[in-house]
Amino acid sequence: MGKRIVPPEEPAEIHEVPLRDALEERYLAYALSTIMHRALPDARDGLKPVHRRILYGMRLLRLDPGTPFKKSAKIVGDVMGSFHPHGDQAIYDAMVRLAQDFSSRYPLVDGQGNFGNIDGDNPAAYRYTEARMTDVARLLLEGIDEDGVEFRANYDGQSKEPVVLPGGFPNLLANGAQGIAVGMATSIPPHNAAELCEAALHLIEKPDAKSKALMKWVKGPDFPTGGICVDSKQSIAEAYTTGRGSFRVRARWQHEEGARGTWVVVVTEIPYLVQKSRLIEKVAELLDQKKLPLVGDIRDESAEDVRIVIEPKSKNVDPALMMESLFRLTELENKIPLNLNVLIKGRIPKVVGLAECLREWLDHLRDVLIRRSNFRKGQIEHRLEVLGGHLVAYLNLDKVIKIIRTEDEPKPALIKAFKLTEIQAEAILNMRLRNLRRLEEMQIRDEDRDLRKELKGIEGLLASESEQWKKVGEQVGKVRDMFGPKTPLGKRRTTFADAPEHDLAAMEEALVEREPVTVVVSDKGWIRTLKGHVEDLSGLAFKQDDKLGFAFFAETTSKLLLFATNGKFYSLDVAKLPGGRGHGEPIRLFIDLEEAAPVALFVHKGGRKFLVASTEGQGFVVNEDDCVGTTKKGKQVLNVEMPNEARTVTEVLGDTVAVIGDNRKMLIFPLDQVPEMARGRGVRLQKYKDGGLSDVAVFEAKAGLTWKDSAGREFSATMKELAEWQGTRADAGRLPPKGFPKSNRFGKVIG
Repeated sequence: MGKRIVPPEEPAEIHEVPLRDALEERYLAYALSTIMHRALPDARDGLKPVHRRILYGMRLLRLDPGTPFKKSAKIVGDVMGSFHPHGDQAIYDAMVRLAQDFSSRYPLVDGQGNFGNIDGDNPAAYRYTEARMTDVARLLLEGIDEDGVEFRANYDGQSKEPVVLPGGFPNLLANGAQGIAVGMATSIPPHNAAELCEAALHLIEKPDAKSKALMKWVKGPDFPTGGICVDSKQSIAEAYTTGRGSFRVRARWQHEEGARGTWVVVVTEIPYLVQKSRLIEKVAELLDQKKLPLVGDIRDESAEDVRIVIEPKSKNVDPALMMESLFRLTELENKIPLNLNVLIKGRIPKVVGLAECLREWLDHLRDVLIRRSNFRKGQIEHRLEVLGGHLVAYLNLDKVIKIIRTEDEPKPALIKAFKLTEIQAEAILNMRLRNLRRLEEMQIRDEDRDLRKELKGIEGLLASESEQWKKVGEQVGKVRDMFGPKTPLGKRRTTFADAPEHDLAAMEEALVEREPVTVVVSDKGWIRTLKGHVEDLSGLAFKQDDKLGFAFFAETTSKLLLFATNGKFYSLDVAKLPGGRGHGEPIRLFIDLEEAAPVALFVHKGGRKFLVASTEGQGFVVNEDDCVGTTKKGKQVLNVEMPNEARTVTEVLGDTVAVIGDNRKMLIFPLDQVPEMARGRGVRLQKYKDGGLSDVAVFEAKAGLTWKDSAGREFSATMKELAEWQGTRADAGRLPPKGFPKSNRFGKVIG
């Protein structure tokens, strides 16, 4: 039998959409979904949807503090099935973080079993662990059954979930949040709840208070892992005002004495979100690479508490300097960003300051209070109506029973006979016979009176904003007392200190082993260092068309000064220069030389004076310490404009200056005619008709002038012999003495 041919179905109508529009629309939908439903916390309860759903799921499972624990698998399953249609592992990971006391400052989940540790080890699978809520989570959920917040349909419309939790705890700032959305991110470090409550109480009294004023109470973050915050008060204040900034947090350490003068440093607290095992591995790696010359060994002696022992290389090392070297190179000092990017009213992403953050929380507490009060008001009004019906039934019991027994439709008959409402008639008909025994007029009237009194109070509260704020203040005050500084959970863990200012030069030297080296610079400007002081450089290889320019001795801890034709001085660290293998690297890789070329390179010793001069013959004396630049861009000292350029730098060792020009005319005059400046164009040293300045030397008049010829032979002349060349600054000078080198250079090099 042949196959039956099925005619192709008519295609449905096809809509053509430009790819760009389709992509934009879909990407925008994805971005909004990520921002609203995944990455950014709500400013009111400080939670992201996954955390909110976990807590609400636990609430439905009746996992209040003090109740028996339930398997995490059950919690994850319920949350995934009812509210969060995502991966079970994602839900469990979020729940684990809420239970870790080193991740959450005030854990919302009380976990039993292995929930991971500060070393970064994974928690046990959810079939092995159990959980319930903590008191903090109970505070966040308080009032959820009293219409405290709005509910919406869950993802499949089968049940309802809260849009936001009542949030009776300042969770956003107390526990912090991290999240990366699309085009925006959030990073909020944890804070101390009691301090936040104090600031909030001040904000209730003075609603216009600025973030800076609130810093009287909120000094800075309070991390679950402790540590020391070493930022200045100004930078912390600015971070809280703008909602953006960062905090430098250092490990807490102490110096412990050992036998025979030995000592160790013990680290007891490490910065937030740093994995201890990774930190120790990194230090061990740096030790292998010889990047921590002050540290001898590191070992982990932690049990329940953190205890990292660091041994020095020798007992003569300064502990503070050793720790400073570790802070600079390892995560013992960590930068924790602050980016207070939150969802305002659950809808609008915005970066807010501390004051606005707390204001959002307080406004939410007031909204919840009004909703709960209205809910209670409705309950009381309903009950009062029912009590009215009960009173009628009690006073006319026989007649009520007769109507119920004889009438086919007792409800309308009761309403007609006693002028009852639908609700009252329904309440009488729903009464059980056994309740008749309890129906006493006094009881009904007492309950009625109490309820009316409560109703009056609620109506007064709803009518007065000041009463509402007073009630919110009482609620915040209770939270403050629950987590006060004297409670184990509320006690501040992170302290504040100024970072000790160590001499950076001493630090650099301490971090580099001091060894002799030879700095070699090729003719084309390639630089390298050879180990030791190498006298014979004849065997050195250079690139094609390149040769030895000059070389000098230095140490690995030395700093070099390079003077360039643009009149700038640049600083180079010998330790950062390439080693002797290969041809080295161009100097231009280390500094931003622009179009300039090097004039001289020498070791920075400090305290010396130099005479700098340009081709136009202008110059001045400058202090060596004024020549040190810290950036790659260098430090402008001699101001020159093209075609004029810096020509020479010579050390001031004497009281007399000798200048020679390209025109081979030499002039000698006293040094005191040249001013000392930190920066400028300088004064004219010698006058030229054509050409410019060739070289300058400074010498002691008593000792006379010396120079070297091209063969390296040294010549000298006394001041008497140089009488005809002596003049005053800016003279033209005359042809030099016989035997002066044709190069027009004195041959002096800065040591």
